[in-house]
Amino acid sequence: MSSWRFVGRTGELARLVSAAETGGRGIFFSGAAGVGKSRLLREGSAALPPERFALWSASATLATSGLPFGGLAQVLPADQPPNLPAAGVLRWALDTLHRQAAGRRIVLAVDDAHLLDASSAALVHLIARSDNATVIGAWLEGSQLPLPVRALWTDDLADLVDIGPLGLDDTAELIAGLVGGPVAPASAQRLWRLAGGNPLLVRELIEAARRGGELSEAYGQWQWSGRLAIAPTLADLIDARIGQLDPGLRIVAEYVAFGEPLGLDLLIRATTAAEVEQAEELGLVSVTRHEPEPTVRLAQPLYGEIVRQQCPVSRARRLKTQLADLLAQSAERRGDDLLRVAVWRLDCGDSPSPRLLLTAAQEASVRYDVPLATRLARAAMAAGGGFDARELLAALLTFNGQSDEALALLDDRADSDGSELRRARRLTMRALVTYWGQCRTDGVEELAEQGATFGDPGARGLVRSFEAAMRLHQLDVAAARRLCDEVLAQPALPTAAQTFAHCTLGYLHAVKGELLTSEKVLAAVRDDSDRWRAQMPYLQLALEVADGTRLALGADLAGLDAIVADEFADLFAAGDFHLAGGFLSVLRAYAARLRGRSADALRTSLGACALLTTSRIFASLAHAERAQAAALRGELSCAREAMAESDRVHTPAVEMVYPWREQARAAVAAGGGDLTGALRHLGALVLRLQNDGLAGHEVRALHDLVRLDRPRTPVGVAAHGGTRPTAAQRLAELAEVVEGPLPPVLAWHARALTTGPGTELLAVAGTFEEMGLHLYAAEAAAQAVRRLRDNRHSSLAAQRRLTALLARCDVVRTPALAGSRPVLTARESEIARLAATGTPSRGIATRLYLSARTVDNHLQRIYRKLGVAGRPELPAALAAMPDHVHGGGG
Repeated sequence: MSSWRFVGRTGELARLVSAAETGGRGIFFSGAAGVGKSRLLREGSAALPPERFALWSASATLATSGLPFGGLAQVLPADQPPNLPAAGVLRWALDTLHRQAAGRRIVLAVDDAHLLDASSAALVHLIARSDNATVIGAWLEGSQLPLPVRALWTDDLADLVDIGPLGLDDTAELIAGLVGGPVAPASAQRLWRLAGGNPLLVRELIEAARRGGELSEAYGQWQWSGRLAIAPTLADLIDARIGQLDPGLRIVAEYVAFGEPLGLDLLIRATTAAEVEQAEELGLVSVTRHEPEPTVRLAQPLYGEIVRQQCPVSRARRLKTQLADLLAQSAERRGDDLLRVAVWRLDCGDSPSPRLLLTAAQEASVRYDVPLATRLARAAMAAGGGFDARELLAALLTFNGQSDEALALLDDRADSDGSELRRARRLTMRALVTYWGQCRTDGVEELAEQGATFGDPGARGLVRSFEAAMRLHQLDVAAARRLCDEVLAQPALPTAAQTFAHCTLGYLHAVKGELLTSEKVLAAVRDDSDRWRAQMPYLQLALEVADGTRLALGADLAGLDAIVADEFADLFAAGDFHLAGGFLSVLRAYAARLRGRSADALRTSLGACALLTTSRIFASLAHAERAQAAALRGELSCAREAMAESDRVHTPAVEMVYPWREQARAAVAAGGGDLTGALRHLGALVLRLQNDGLAGHEVRALHDLVRLDRPRTPVGVAAHGGTRPTAAQRLAELAEVVEGPLPPVLAWHARALTTGPGTELLAVAGTFEEMGLHLYAAEAAAQAVRRLRDNRHSSLAAQRRLTALLARCDVVRTPALAGSRPVLTARESEIARLAATGTPSRGIATRLYLSARTVDNHLQRIYRKLGVAGRPELPAALAAMPDHVHGGGG
């Protein structure tokens, strides 16, 4: 495991350095144990050049808290004059520090200031009041501070800043440094939530996972199994907070650990109001407002892990039984209470009724908690839950990559077939398992033949709704549309049948370019979710696939952000619903790529590939998106490998994803310099899309030709007279019929590149920028620069616009951006030249009066402008830049 590197806290670090450099008020940081206060103090101190600052660091401890001047023993000289009164010692110490500073500004950094003895605290206050001196420090929140230290901010000598937990992105960066590589987004999110964003707890969790073999690497990303092994050091950290609880508080912690979130009233009935109040005051539990009553959770998720592991088995069973009894007697219940009661009863070895277990399994399915739902469904089936339990369990097993077991369940005729509707449910579930679980297409005809034998309209409609989805994914668009129309023409059919047909129809409208129509259809499905989610919760995936496709084809980045931030996205990730989580990760990667955030796109697409390893459905799509992201960064070997893997795992069961895959193939070819091959792939793709009637995809493929500076390329089916339209002409045609705001902008881009001046291309770039499509905006700006130069017009304004756009992107290398040279300001040029000669950041900081951290931020921005991946490439990049590039204001 690599060293624990410093991440995040950019704003706090800047405030600390600024406080020292400007000579204003000092600054003190407060926060919970392990949140990173001490590390922040060390990083800020290290950024101060010793030639300008006389830095003294002290760390108070319990051992020195009772000794006069013990807290500053590391700072004070050893040759203290004898027989000085206390005030004289203070004056002597201050004069000595100023004399040793030799005119430099004194910076005193005090860690754990709450442990300072009274004499040291008085000296800290005196130093803060003196000229040419600044005091910075950190203390543990909730601790009692010495009065002289507290007076620093009441006397306006220092600012007090609270340090909160790290955010998800910073935590992911911290984990990456600890494990030595990128971490899968789902694993990072789980670890972040478990540790509550506390860096020390994150480190201990990773160390425990590493020692327990719970970390593995797949597609270049580290993943955590989710199994928590409590290492001794981690247990000691938690025990330091909760290990000495009195019996009353411990029982409160145990009830909450096994039952959270618990209603406040229920917890008070199980314990006492005084004990709950004391637990909240001590920060052991947190109480939040919730309908219909406040709810209680442990303040730190890891507390629950420790409490549950340390609780004896017999007491744990007793606590769960009491919780179940109390909740069953409660007059007010929340929607998940039956689920909680069923789990508690099951954990205690009771025999809940099949109906309770099945209802609980359905509730867990609605929450997409696949492991819990599977456990409850198995218990329901074992308790005699019949076909309903068998059907639900088969679906859960399928989405968990266990399709063979699911088929065995459905082929077991322990339950009589019963009505036609029951037989139709068995038939459609079996088709779901074979088609989406095993990627077999041979069952579609059998499904159609058997479905035609049903006389019950509901049974026949259910079968046809499943058949329609399968036909569409096999590119039989006409049959899919006909089957959907048949189902929707009968409003009395089961809700699940109509919902599935609407999802299929919404997807079909999207790929045909009828995006507004698709939006209306899918919005109606969302509005009706209360009717179908309990019966068939996995239809949520069909909805997200259709809606995500619509948003992606329209390049609606705000819509994509909303769909991946929706509550269902969190449920998919938290509940191990990898198929859905993988698809949403593909959407997230796609949005990052259009924004020019190539690093995010590659990292997220790698996570999608890892999530989809147990299912071939959408796996080829994930690898194609990975190929696009790698090609965008110029990582061609990675891009080619991803494209080859996409071909290897592709299945005819999802032939409808071919437009994404072929666009990726063209991007990989173009990124490798094979422009002829890229044009050939795109030409064939446009023709196929036109023949299939997939206009929504066709506009995107045509725009790829424009991005390659080939708007005049003949494409598609020949018109009357045997001539084929150019890409620009075909885009203009489709802009009249394909719905949404994007097609007219794409057509405008093609037209401007064909006949317009460079200024029109700049206007196109501006529109792309307003839409958040920074990659397309940068490419249009680069084309504008070349057009203006070719016409012997000044391109400086266009260059600066291109520079600004590239600054919003990571490393982006596309044919349109080849040879683009951004404009650097005078200060950026100086920083870049110093870095190119190997001058360390501290030297740059001294010469330009910037902190080392600020210099690093500047360098990263310059690298993005230059389109290089790291510092080793910077000298060559600078050498290739003409002198006029270093223009602009300082």
